Amino acid sequence: MNIITTNNLTKKYTDLIAVDNVSFSVLKGEIFGFLGPNGAGKTTTIKMLTTLLNPSKGSAKILDFDIIKDRDNVRKNIGVVFQEPALDTELTGGENLDYHARMYAIGRDKRKERINAVLKLVDLEDKRDIIVKNYSGGMKRRLEIARGLMHYPNVLFLDEPTLGLDAQTRRAIWKYVKKMNKEEGTTIFLTTHYMDEADYLCDRVGIIDRGKILIIDTIENLKNSIGNDVITLTCSNINTLEKRLVNEKWIHNIKIHDSKLTLGVEKGDEKIPLIIEISQSEKIKIKSISVRKPTLDDVFLHFTGKTIRDHDNKNNVESQPRFRMRGGRK
Repeated sequence: MNIITTNNLTKKYTDLIAVDNVSFSVLKGEIFGFLGPNGAGKTTTIKMLTTLLNPSKGSAKILDFDIIKDRDNVRKNIGVVFQEPALDTELTGGENLDYHARMYAIGRDKRKERINAVLKLVDLEDKRDIIVKNYSGGMKRRLEIARGLMHYPNVLFLDEPTLGLDAQTRRAIWKYVKKMNKEEGTTIFLTTHYMDEADYLCDRVGIIDRGKILIIDTIENLKNSIGNDVITLTCSNINTLEKRLVNEKWIHNIKIHDSKLTLGVEKGDEKIPLIIEISQSEKIKIKSISVRKPTLDDVFLHFTGKTIRDHDNKNNVESQPRFRMRGGRK
């Protein structure tokens, strides 16, 4: 069952198309991720789905409620945790949750029961009476997640939920996200530009870049789409070797990036001797070569031609990567 559906969802500004004819669906109970660099259109999409922005064209529904025609019903069925903090730091954690519950007209007894439940879920029971300004960054994010769950939403939107947090705190947040998805049965729509976050949390991801969705699939299928193994090498004449290898039928994709040649192949260990033999025939000296399983970084590079770090670093002075693909699996 689809709990979110969009059809050619678009947001245009005067000189910018922030979201460009986006169509996708999210299944009930899954953790769905929007993976892309800063400025790709992730937050704009969430703002349209949560009724904070009107689309320029296209449509979207949450539980069959139209985001334009049925705003109130959409809002009743969603929870949202945005990038920017939205807690009252002069109130305690419990008071923040109580205030939020009152906004949704949850009765006193039910309110008390629910506050206990969500604080337990995010492991903040003993921090209920502490003023929020004294919380750590990780505690504040966990409290925001708890607040987003107060009114039993069918869908929880998490916009870059671990942005700026240290690695240990990020992993703790991941644990709570998994826990609430399982225990509360909440469908989660997550945006992130952290590859490891998407890999750990998401059932499916959509890669979005410059407002367009490039691909949507499971993590496993996305990794398999570029080959069972990834070979990375450096050599004396990388452009010549690329031209020599590009037509080899056993190579799923080939690209040069950051002065390295990367190949997607099956049975990488067996292909290394072939690569060495070909390089020797071309009088090319291989300086380093390695084989590993593909990651989401490889997937992103495969579909966009850049790493996500390249996109996010506005001052990047490296040359644009050359990118070639053979026919075959996509």
